[in-house]
Amino acid sequence: MSDFVLSRYLTDEGLLVEAALERAVGRLEPSLEPDLAAALRHGVMSGGKRLRPILCVTAYRACGGTAREAAYDLGAALELIHAYSLMHDDLPCMDDARLRRGRPTTHQEHGEELAVRAGAVLIPAAALQALSAARGLECGNGGAATVAQRLMEAAGAGGMVGGQWLDLLGENEALAADALDGLHRRKTGALLAASLEVGATAAGASPPVIEALREYGQAIGLAFQIADDILDGTQSAERLGKNPSDADLNKSTYVSLYGLEEARHRAEELVHEALSALTNGGIEAPALVSLAHYIVARDR
Repeated sequence: MSDFVLSRYLTDEGLLVEAALERAVGRLEPSLEPDLAAALRHGVMSGGKRLRPILCVTAYRACGGTAREAAYDLGAALELIHAYSLMHDDLPCMDDARLRRGRPTTHQEHGEELAVRAGAVLIPAAALQALSAARGLECGNGGAATVAQRLMEAAGAGGMVGGQWLDLLGENEALAADALDGLHRRKTGALLAASLEVGATAAGASPPVIEALREYGQAIGLAFQIADDILDGTQSAERLGKNPSDADLNKSTYVSLYGLEEARHRAEELVHEALSALTNGGIEAPALVSLAHYIVARDR
């Protein structure tokens, strides 16, 4: 893959992820009342970088996985959890966001009650999706249970949801570096790291390789949040397609803690940590190398 081109890779992989998400939503809609199905579709199919499923499938292939459609269905389970987290994060009782990915947020479009219910539907749906998809991959039935368990652990109180709670508690507080890192290792980093672990586990990778990819995921998860804070501090809401920013909500950010240049330096250090984890794990994956650099170089 010496001629690897990240932009082409993201486009091609993104189309396959969208198809998997369409399959997932299509399976759910018949069992839901029409207004709830519409809110769920809005929350899931409203675009985005689709980074978590792309990381999952990339790790799966880097570990020798050979399946196609089922691998993307597994990646879609991670995006269902991510979509649920955004739908709930945007609620009036949370960040009260009006804009997400350049579009009105789900509660703005469909009402608060339906946004809450649609997000809740996605939690068990993601677990079942992960379990079903992984059973068709190299890990088999036993590994599929591990995959689903890891996804739920990353999404729950010890991971993403716990990070959301810490984020709310941190409003109007000047958090120290350790506290800010701890918050974002859970809120943003837990699901990103799980994307790599889940993909590797589904491919039947060895524990040392799974651990190396977990370390890679933890590093890029924190780098991703620092890059988000930098973008929030340097780009307009129109450019980013979201409103409000963390600064508007008086939350601690890496830019407020370190300043712009030091925050950029910290993000680059984390990319180096991520790439070192790949090297130490003996993992040759040009796509993962490029994705680590992309996370801090992106412009939205």
